[in-house]
Amino acid sequence: MPSTAPTPVLGEATVPLSSFIQPVHRHYFSRTPERPHYRMRRYDFAGTPAVMPLVRAFLDTCAAAQSIDYRYLFTLLGSELANNAIRHSLSGQPGGSYTLLVHRHRTGLHLTCRDRGGLRTQDARLKPKEGGLNLSAESGRGLALVDALSSEWGDNGNAEFRSVWFYLAFDLAGSRWNTHTGR
Repeated sequence: MPSTAPTPVLGEATVPLSSFIQPVHRHYFSRTPERPHYRMRRYDFAGTPAVMPLVRAFLDTCAAAQSIDYRYLFTLLGSELANNAIRHSLSGQPGGSYTLLVHRHRTGLHLTCRDRGGLRTQDARLKPKEGGLNLSAESGRGLALVDALSSEWGDNGNAEFRSVWFYLAFDLAGSRWNTHTGR
Protein backbone atom coordinates (compact mmCIF):
# COMPACT_ATOMS: atom_id res chain seq x y z
CA MET A 1 0.00 0.00 0.00
CA PRO A 2 1.56 3.31 -1.06
CA SER A 3 1.88 5.90 1.64
CA THR A 4 0.83 9.41 0.91
CA ALA A 5 2.85 12.16 2.44
CA PRO A 6 0.91 15.16 3.65
CA THR A 7 1.01 18.12 1.32
CA PRO A 8 3.20 20.83 2.80
CA VAL A 9 1.48 24.04 3.71
CA LEU A 10 2.69 26.86 1.51
CA GLY A 11 3.25 30.27 3.02
CA GLU A 12 1.25 33.23 1.90
CA ALA A 13 2.78 36.33 0.42
CA THR A 14 1.05 39.64 0.78
CA VAL A 15 1.65 42.15 -1.97
CA PRO A 16 0.41 45.71 -1.46
CA LEU A 17 -2.25 46.61 -4.02
CA SER A 18 -0.36 49.83 -4.73
CA SER A 19 2.33 47.70 -6.39
CA PHE A 20 -0.15 47.05 -9.22
CA ILE A 21 -0.43 50.78 -10.01
CA GLN A 22 1.93 52.37 -12.48
CA PRO A 23 3.47 55.50 -10.88
CA VAL A 24 2.27 57.78 -13.69
CA HIS A 25 -1.33 56.74 -12.93
CA ARG A 26 -1.38 57.00 -9.12
CA HIS A 27 -3.78 59.96 -9.31
CA TYR A 28 -6.34 57.62 -10.96
CA PHE A 29 -6.80 55.93 -7.56
CA SER A 30 -6.83 58.89 -5.12
CA ARG A 31 -10.64 59.07 -4.68
CA THR A 32 -10.34 62.86 -4.85
CA PRO A 33 -11.47 65.19 -7.64
CA GLU A 34 -7.96 66.52 -8.30
CA ARG A 35 -8.47 66.56 -12.10
CA PRO A 36 -12.21 67.12 -12.63
CA HIS A 37 -11.91 68.12 -16.27
CA TYR A 38 -10.28 64.98 -17.68
CA ARG A 39 -11.69 63.74 -20.99
CA MET A 40 -10.61 60.11 -20.80
CA ARG A 41 -9.09 57.65 -18.36
CA ARG A 42 -7.97 54.15 -19.29
CA TYR A 43 -6.48 51.44 -17.12
CA ASP A 44 -5.67 47.76 -17.64
CA PHE A 45 -6.46 45.55 -14.64
CA ALA A 46 -5.27 42.04 -13.86
CA GLY A 47 -8.12 39.56 -14.26
CA THR A 48 -8.28 38.57 -10.60
CA PRO A 49 -10.84 39.44 -7.92
CA ALA A 50 -7.95 40.44 -5.62
CA VAL A 51 -7.60 43.80 -7.40
CA MET A 52 -11.30 44.75 -7.12
CA PRO A 53 -10.49 47.35 -4.39
CA LEU A 54 -8.30 49.08 -7.02
CA VAL A 55 -11.11 48.89 -9.56
CA ARG A 56 -13.50 50.54 -7.10
CA ALA A 57 -10.93 53.24 -6.25
CA PHE A 58 -10.42 53.93 -9.98
CA LEU A 59 -14.17 54.21 -10.62
CA ASP A 60 -14.78 56.32 -7.51
CA THR A 61 -11.96 58.68 -8.54
CA CYS A 62 -13.44 59.07 -12.04
CA ALA A 63 -16.72 60.23 -10.49
CA ALA A 64 -15.19 62.09 -7.51
CA ALA A 65 -16.48 65.51 -8.56
CA GLN A 66 -20.10 64.27 -8.49
CA SER A 67 -22.69 63.64 -5.75
CA ILE A 68 -22.37 60.74 -3.32
CA ASP A 69 -25.26 58.92 -5.04
CA TYR A 70 -23.64 59.32 -8.44
CA ARG A 71 -20.26 58.11 -7.20
CA TYR A 72 -21.83 55.10 -5.52
CA LEU A 73 -23.89 54.17 -8.57
CA PHE A 74 -21.06 54.66 -11.08
CA THR A 75 -18.73 52.55 -8.91
CA LEU A 76 -21.37 49.84 -8.41
CA LEU A 77 -22.16 49.51 -12.11
CA GLY A 78 -18.52 49.64 -13.16
CA SER A 79 -17.66 46.97 -10.59
CA GLU A 80 -20.37 44.75 -12.07
CA LEU A 81 -18.83 45.03 -15.52
CA ALA A 82 -15.37 44.28 -14.13
CA ASN A 83 -16.65 41.25 -12.20
CA ASN A 84 -18.38 39.97 -15.32
CA ALA A 85 -15.12 40.30 -17.28
CA ILE A 86 -13.33 38.20 -14.66
CA ARG A 87 -16.07 35.62 -14.29
CA HIS A 88 -17.36 35.23 -17.85
CA SER A 89 -14.32 35.68 -20.10
CA LEU A 90 -10.74 34.59 -20.62
CA SER A 91 -9.75 37.76 -18.78
CA GLY A 92 -10.32 35.85 -15.54
CA GLN A 93 -7.88 33.08 -16.49
CA PRO A 94 -4.26 33.14 -15.22
CA GLY A 95 -2.43 36.00 -16.92
CA GLY A 96 -5.69 37.55 -18.11
CA SER A 97 -6.58 41.22 -17.99
CA TYR A 98 -9.33 43.63 -18.95
CA THR A 99 -9.48 47.35 -19.64
CA LEU A 100 -11.73 50.03 -18.17
CA LEU A 101 -12.09 53.13 -20.31
CA VAL A 102 -13.95 56.18 -18.98
CA HIS A 103 -14.97 59.08 -21.22
CA ARG A 104 -16.19 62.25 -19.57
CA HIS A 105 -18.93 64.13 -21.40
CA ARG A 106 -20.67 67.37 -20.52
CA THR A 107 -23.71 65.46 -19.28
CA GLY A 108 -22.27 62.25 -17.81
CA LEU A 109 -19.67 59.49 -17.79
CA HIS A 110 -19.39 56.67 -20.32
CA LEU A 111 -17.60 53.51 -19.13
CA THR A 112 -16.47 50.69 -21.41
CA CYS A 113 -15.13 47.39 -20.11
CA ARG A 114 -13.10 45.50 -22.73
CA ASP A 115 -12.35 41.87 -21.94
CA ARG A 116 -10.79 38.93 -23.78
CA GLY A 117 -14.10 37.10 -24.39
CA GLY A 118 -13.44 33.59 -25.59
CA LEU A 119 -15.79 31.54 -23.43
CA ARG A 120 -18.54 31.72 -26.04
CA THR A 121 -18.13 30.60 -29.62
CA GLN A 122 -20.92 32.58 -31.25
CA ASP A 123 -21.33 36.35 -31.47
CA ALA A 124 -24.45 37.57 -29.66
CA ARG A 125 -25.65 40.61 -27.76
CA LEU A 126 -25.87 40.36 -23.99
CA LYS A 127 -29.24 40.40 -22.25
CA PRO A 128 -29.99 40.68 -18.54
CA LYS A 129 -31.48 37.56 -16.95
CA GLU A 130 -35.21 37.66 -16.41
CA GLY A 131 -35.89 38.21 -12.73
CA GLY A 132 -32.32 39.47 -12.32
CA LEU A 133 -33.42 42.14 -9.88
CA ASN A 134 -34.92 39.50 -7.57
CA LEU A 135 -33.08 40.01 -4.27
CA SER A 136 -33.21 36.30 -3.46
CA ALA A 137 -31.43 35.33 -6.70
CA GLU A 138 -28.00 33.88 -6.00
CA SER A 139 -26.47 35.19 -9.23
CA GLY A 140 -27.36 36.89 -12.49
CA ARG A 141 -28.06 40.35 -11.08
CA GLY A 142 -25.12 42.19 -12.69
CA LEU A 143 -26.52 43.03 -16.10
CA ALA A 144 -30.00 43.49 -14.64
CA LEU A 145 -28.55 46.19 -12.35
CA VAL A 146 -26.72 47.82 -15.25
CA ASP A 147 -29.91 47.72 -17.34
CA ALA A 148 -32.05 49.23 -14.57
CA LEU A 149 -29.68 51.77 -13.07
CA SER A 150 -27.65 53.16 -15.99
CA SER A 151 -28.98 55.80 -18.35
CA GLU A 152 -28.04 53.60 -21.33
CA TRP A 153 -25.97 50.46 -21.88
CA GLY A 154 -24.97 47.97 -24.55
CA ASP A 155 -22.23 45.74 -25.90
CA ASN A 156 -20.49 45.00 -29.18
CA GLY A 157 -21.85 41.43 -29.44
CA ASN A 158 -18.38 40.05 -30.21
CA ALA A 159 -17.67 36.67 -28.56
CA GLU A 160 -13.88 36.99 -28.95
CA PHE A 161 -13.22 40.51 -27.66
CA ARG A 162 -16.21 41.75 -25.71
CA SER A 163 -16.83 45.44 -25.02
CA VAL A 164 -19.67 46.22 -22.62
CA TRP A 165 -20.47 49.84 -21.90
CA PHE A 166 -22.84 52.03 -19.95
CA TYR A 167 -23.54 55.73 -19.82
CA LEU A 168 -24.66 57.39 -16.59
CA ALA A 169 -26.01 60.93 -16.86
CA PHE A 170 -24.86 63.30 -14.10
CA ASP A 171 -28.52 64.03 -13.30
CA LEU A 172 -29.25 60.25 -13.32
CA ALA A 173 -31.79 60.71 -16.13
CA GLY A 174 -32.89 57.36 -17.52
CA SER A 175 -31.85 55.53 -14.34
CA ARG A 176 -34.34 53.83 -12.05
CA TRP A 177 -32.15 54.92 -9.11
CA ASN A 178 -34.18 58.07 -8.52
CA THR A 179 -37.47 56.15 -8.40
CA HIS A 180 -36.19 53.88 -5.63
CA THR A 181 -34.63 56.51 -3.38
CA GLY A 182 -37.76 58.58 -2.82
CA ARG A 183 -36.63 61.60 -4.82
